[in-house]
Amino acid sequence: MDEILEILQKDARITPEEIARMLKKKPDKIKQAIKKYEKEGIILKYKTIVNKDLIKEEDSCVRALIEVNITPQKDVGFDKIAERIYSFPEVSSCYLISGTYDLLVIVEGRNIHAVSSFVAEKLSCLENVRGTVTHFLLKKYKEDGVILKYREENKRIAISY
Repeated sequence: MDEILEILQKDARITPEEIARMLKKKPDKIKQAIKKYEKEGIILKYKTIVNKDLIKEEDSCVRALIEVNITPQKDVGFDKIAERIYSFPEVSSCYLISGTYDLLVIVEGRNIHAVSSFVAEKLSCLENVRGTVTHFLLKKYKEDGVILKYREENKRIAISY
């Protein structure tokens, strides 16, 4: 992969000037390369990773990984049913995978019941879906290469003499 893309993938906030210094190139060349990547669809979006576990809100969301077994359609394979599935607003990611299941779908909902309803009422009743297995995320330790550190209270008892 291009060095510029590697740098931006690790930290999207880094400026073209900083990248130019790192790579010993002119900032204008870096800016041109970035614009080209954006225009060609190589860079699709800039993303911030948020540790949602540290945000104490009542409307926090629940995430689930859903393994989906599907019957591929003639002449289009898995693509048409995958497109149908990833079009649902509840679906944040959808991947074709190897192994026992065909698709891995990441779903977000306001609570476990909302995710369960999505699976029962929208996903598993689709024509080419043969089965699903749902795994609810309980705790995240690392996301997109970033270790999510949690603030822990010191639960040790103070000892004094």
